[in-house]
Amino acid sequence: MKAWLLDGYNGITTLRLAEVADPSPKAGEVVLEVRYAGLNPADAYLAQKLYPAKPAFPHVLGREGLGSVCAIGTGVTAWNIGEQALIMPGDTGANRWGTFAQKVAIPAIELLRVPTGWDLKAAAAGPLVYLTAWQALTQWGPLPQGAIVLVTGASGGVGSATLQLAAAMGHETIALTRSDAKAPALRSLGARFILNCTSKGWAKSLKEQLAGRRVHLAVDNVGGEIFADVIDTLGMNGAVSVVGRLAGPVPEFNTAMLFFRRLRIGGVAVGSWSPQEMPAQWKQVVDLLDRCHRQPIIDHIYPCADVLKAFARLAEGPIGKVMIEMPPAP
Repeated sequence: MKAWLLDGYNGITTLRLAEVADPSPKAGEVVLEVRYAGLNPADAYLAQKLYPAKPAFPHVLGREGLGSVCAIGTGVTAWNIGEQALIMPGDTGANRWGTFAQKVAIPAIELLRVPTGWDLKAAAAGPLVYLTAWQALTQWGPLPQGAIVLVTGASGGVGSATLQLAAAMGHETIALTRSDAKAPALRSLGARFILNCTSKGWAKSLKEQLAGRRVHLAVDNVGGEIFADVIDTLGMNGAVSVVGRLAGPVPEFNTAMLFFRRLRIGGVAVGSWSPQEMPAQWKQVVDLLDRCHRQPIIDHIYPCADVLKAFARLAEGPIGKVMIEMPPAP
């Protein structure tokens, strides 16, 4: 089979397409013939040794995807040859080979059914980013009805998922973006207010638009220099769910900002849910999206041979998910 191999911690641009042996399922595993694989910033981080995984090299990246079951290991009774399956967030693409290949071996307990009525492309783009967004929105407990939710990096995979889910939950959403051209798309995803985070006055402008109200929850996908301003927008008992650091390290800020409003900052780690817990969380996501007649957003699907172009698109700041389509295995 064909697979994109990473030979060391030298960055995404060193990936090479090669012929490797097909995987064989161990006990409790199935092999999927991959049809669609999703790209994530974590792939680029791992390729630079900036992600908490220690794979053996050569390694195959790719933390998510959709494929058809083509081989079944002993002890697996829940899946049949030919069935379509989604991959839960887990060790796939981190410490074990991932989905940037024509076939991948997965523990059967880490597979999900394709939601009824969903387009296969949309389904492939769903579990990792939507479960991450769901954890970011719910990890502090129930928000008040009509809560104000601020989303940084709002156009990306997790950002767009967060906007959709928060709006579907009845919350008032605020999108931060680097590009004014993305405003119509962000509004269609449920954003009520859209601000350009490259403007120094964005936090002040938001306070004026909120007319005395404050943000209940910020879902931060970017980190970097705007982090202190994000904290400053929060109201009493407000919280920040930290998802990513696309804009780099957070500069020093005065922790006194946290004291008098009892603000909370916490990381999001979707892999902290066990394989036994995750299907119930996924069901809540699917039910919510189905009630609002929404499905995951796809920015672009590239052919397998163009994986480096796909990563370049991911770095540009897409609207939704960037994916690759694998050719049929021989």
